[in-house]
Amino acid sequence: MDEKTEELRDIFMDVADDDTVTESQEDTHGSLASEEDVEARLRDAVSEMVDNLGVDTPLAVEDLATVVEAFYAGEDDAGIAEALDADVDPETVAHTRTDLHLLREDDTDPPFDYEALRDATLGDDASVSEFLADVDADEDTVDYYRSVVETREEIRRVNDRYRAEFENVLQDRELSERLTRSVHEDGLDGATEGQETDINL
Repeated sequence: MDEKTEELRDIFMDVADDDTVTESQEDTHGSLASEEDVEARLRDAVSEMVDNLGVDTPLAVEDLATVVEAFYAGEDDAGIAEALDADVDPETVAHTRTDLHLLREDDTDPPFDYEALRDATLGDDASVSEFLADVDADEDTVDYYRSVVETREEIRRVNDRYRAEFENVLQDRELSERLTRSVHEDGLDGATEGQETDINL
């Protein structure tokens, strides 16, 4: 356990007036991550993904990290676009998060037969042309859902390692915030224990 973890452990023990720390309190992925650590780890994970998979995007690594954070915070594509400093529209965000393996449930629910699109996409150019000729949808829409098909195949190929890393980093932040908040609240409880509060004016 690192110095910050030990410090928080000691504070917790002081305010809880107990020299026992449970296993769940002790086990914190090895350390409690600072905000700077979390941001750096997330940027590193995104940068590694971009380099290894050849992600083609006009956004900087910092912006891509923002996309990841906003996605896991529950923002829709319009909300993610607003969170970015760059001049980005929701359509660009949708393609960007797909490149980052961040898929939503409705990404596999297009206004046409998804399995037919998958078969065409994993086939050849002739199959795609035939699909476009038969389907009642514009080419941009079909292209987006084709990118979803390709992303799902890529996720399987890399064993979903990048999303797993994003989630590990963000879970470390959540754990750190939760434990710090718990220590703070327990400290307040201990400081006010036994005090009488006179609310009569």
